[in-house]
Amino acid sequence: MFNEISFRTSRMVTRTYSTSFSRAVSFLDRETKDAIYSIYGFVRFADEIVDTFHEYDKLKLLAKFEQDFYEAMKDGLSMNPILNSFQVTIKKYNIDDALIQSFLKSMKLDLSRLEHKTKDETDEYIYGSAEVVGLMCLKVFVNGEQKLYDELKEPARKLGSAFQKVNFLRDLKNDTQNLKRQYFHNLGEREFDDAAKSEIIRDIEHDFDSSTAGMRKLPGNSRLGVVIAYTYYRKLLNKIKRTPAERLLEKRIRVSDPAKAFLLLKALIASRLNKI
Repeated sequence: MFNEISFRTSRMVTRTYSTSFSRAVSFLDRETKDAIYSIYGFVRFADEIVDTFHEYDKLKLLAKFEQDFYEAMKDGLSMNPILNSFQVTIKKYNIDDALIQSFLKSMKLDLSRLEHKTKDETDEYIYGSAEVVGLMCLKVFVNGEQKLYDELKEPARKLGSAFQKVNFLRDLKNDTQNLKRQYFHNLGEREFDDAAKSEIIRDIEHDFDSSTAGMRKLPGNSRLGVVIAYTYYRKLLNKIKRTPAERLLEKRIRVSDPAKAFLLLKALIASRLNKI
């Protein structure tokens, strides 16, 4: 019963924080859906610590969050329902602890490194904050098939990278003005203008293009959920592409609810025909 409540809590967190992601996840089967909700809940809470709890000792909170997780792994139980559902998923799908450590490392970097000055620094952060999350989800999607996991690992990383870079552009105003962070190393002292934006978008489009072959090989039910998320993020990138650079520094770009409904139908058709 408590495990069921824990997974319900992770589902509530996902639906509350991200309607778009939760809509994509809702098309998965129950078992897969619960696992993905538990992953999202864990990464969302860690991200919440480093992004919003400004009046608290974030480093201490993050360290406690990590400690509580590993105690849950050892004990097989946590009274924190988010950590409890996550540890169940980690054990069930044999998710490598190195992925979790890479994620937590990037969260800690958000507390110590406000500017990424080299490509290696940017790549390290994106790997830990996004690519490994995609790999955790991939472990669930392939349900223990290591050969398929190894085959789809690189496309999954590319998709996670693309999603994160789109998020960086979408959240540019908050990241630069409120959190004082600069994730794009190629900006440096350079002004964020239309030329810089176009350069970043070309990189994102390359990541997207490199991910599609992998999506086609995902198990059918999982493929649909991923294609829905992919379709949404491509639309968001296209809106960003049409938005002048200075506007991205003034407002957060979003996709309207009617447009999301249309994209959902488009993704359903694309997945059914395996045309991504």
